[in-house]
Amino acid sequence: MWLVLWLLLGSMRRSLLDAHKALDTLINDERAVSRLETVASLLATRFKQGSKVLTCGNGGSACDAMHFCEELTGRFRNDRPPLPAIACSDVGHITCTANDYGYEHVFSRWIKALGNEGDVLVVLSTSGNSRNILRAVDAAGEKGLTRVALLGKTGGVLAGLCEHQWVIPGQTADRIQEVHMLILHTLIQGVEQRLFPEQA
Repeated sequence: MWLVLWLLLGSMRRSLLDAHKALDTLINDERAVSRLETVASLLATRFKQGSKVLTCGNGGSACDAMHFCEELTGRFRNDRPPLPAIACSDVGHITCTANDYGYEHVFSRWIKALGNEGDVLVVLSTSGNSRNILRAVDAAGEKGLTRVALLGKTGGVLAGLCEHQWVIPGQTADRIQEVHMLILHTLIQGVEQRLFPEQA
């Protein structure tokens, strides 16, 4: 029993150390940190201009996309006016499009319907190889949206296709998603500091 407990504790400690390593990698990447400032400024500017944010991802990344949007339309830390952000999570749209056109089209058709020039698309993919995300990025480019990608591992086929990107070199989706969420939270903080300095 003690051996089992020792092994479990060792495994959990390794998880914490893996998370620490992933965060250290981000913190020590000056370009990645500088990109936080750049994208936060971009989002703040676009919100001032009346544009919105669209987000999409699959599985846990879909949940992260929704979480990002609810903290923009609702609140993050302090009360302030809501900001326009929509995650592609409508079950009716997703199931209809997947059934009629194929799952690879669920995000691109949504962007074609709702995206406007000047909007910002934020995509999340831990593999960087999701076909529906790739199609979304293409559709956003055609409509004049600025594209921001949060990717993992090597970035996959999506690497280099967006105007701004972070590639988190974790080995598992959970570690990558944890850093993705930290990036999203930091972006919201940066937007609030620019738009609502008295509340930030």
